[in-house]
Amino acid sequence: MKSFKYSLAAGLSMVSCSLLAHDMVPAQSQSQPIVIQNATIHTVSNGILQGSDVRFEAGKITAIGQQLATDNAQVIDATNQHLYPGLIALDTSIGIVEVAMMRPSNDSYEVGESNPQLLAVSAYNPDSEIIPTIRANGITHAQVVPKGDALAGQSSLVALDSWTIEDALVTTPEQFHLYWPSIRRLSNDDEKRKQQQEEYAKQLKAIESALLDGYRYELAAKADTVSKIDNRWQAMLPLYEGKAQLFVHADTSEQIEQAINMTRPYGFKLVFVGGYDAWRVADQINEIGASVIYTDTFSLPMRKDEPIAMNFKIPSLLQGAGIPFAIGFSGDWDARNLPFAAGQAMAYGLTAEQALKSITLNAAKILGINDMGAIEAGYRANLVLSDGDILDPLSNKVKAVFIDGRQIDLNNRHQQLYQKYLKR
Repeated sequence: MKSFKYSLAAGLSMVSCSLLAHDMVPAQSQSQPIVIQNATIHTVSNGILQGSDVRFEAGKITAIGQQLATDNAQVIDATNQHLYPGLIALDTSIGIVEVAMMRPSNDSYEVGESNPQLLAVSAYNPDSEIIPTIRANGITHAQVVPKGDALAGQSSLVALDSWTIEDALVTTPEQFHLYWPSIRRLSNDDEKRKQQQEEYAKQLKAIESALLDGYRYELAAKADTVSKIDNRWQAMLPLYEGKAQLFVHADTSEQIEQAINMTRPYGFKLVFVGGYDAWRVADQINEIGASVIYTDTFSLPMRKDEPIAMNFKIPSLLQGAGIPFAIGFSGDWDARNLPFAAGQAMAYGLTAEQALKSITLNAAKILGINDMGAIEAGYRANLVLSDGDILDPLSNKVKAVFIDGRQIDLNNRHQQLYQKYLKR
């Protein structure tokens, strides 16, 4: 398990965030087998099974089929209901942001441009009021990501039901995040435009120098000649050793190509986050075996001359280009809309199976996890039972959520307020 030696936020900030706590009690470990019967099972990996059963024990799926044994098991009748794998939300600040405009409850940023040693999850609040509202839409896990400039730190995958940070963590290869610089809009003034370009070149040079410093430190570590421990480059050793991934936040084809060229000498495993133009440079991305977390489904087009539906079409363009991708939803409370972003992409070129896969199995694979994101024997029992299509905001009615076989309390602040004002 990762060390919490490095904190992303000051202690006082974490205390203030912890005061914002929901009152839903985390579920206890699964104590007896559970069999969900007669469901329409969206396995993701093996198609859709009609009127079938799933049995899980000790947090793992043990059998899938019809008329499974129910010995000593709790039986749930899911006739006319749909069973899905738990959804995985990528590129979120869930649990480290409570109210974005209140600085004491926003622990997603840190100052400085070279902070690869920082762990975003060290500021994670498992009692955040936002978490129950997220999982009510079928999201069982979230990638908690630091924000910042250049090398902003490391992200982690957490289960959205836990007593502590340690309980929440899911083991994955280390995940480092690099925010590629950009020029939002070139000035029409020649002098200002020159200044913008010089600042951009300076930022690129700083990233290049940081990566080179990390590489030199790794060479020294191999030769056992490190005279003074530098926490930044010490943390990055797994990246240079091929045991970690570098998540590069970049949208334009120019940024993506620059990142590929600058990191190529080190052989990093790259994941592009944002990835608006990734389909345009598919050859370069596929050549190095990189993948994409597309996060702009519900945004406006990047360029004025692009069709208004461009953002909706990009997942199908990534699919057509053969780029491994997942759909993410950058944010905190609004990450609950992840399944509807996938549904929107389905309306613009993805099949239903591809759309569901983009927020389940594909997401798990990108994070280096081999037992999540599908309903298969041996996989974790992360399951969502819904009356309707989980990708459709009109018919999605989540009835039950299981994380590692534990049935989760679906009560949340939204439901409480809804019930409160019904009585007004």
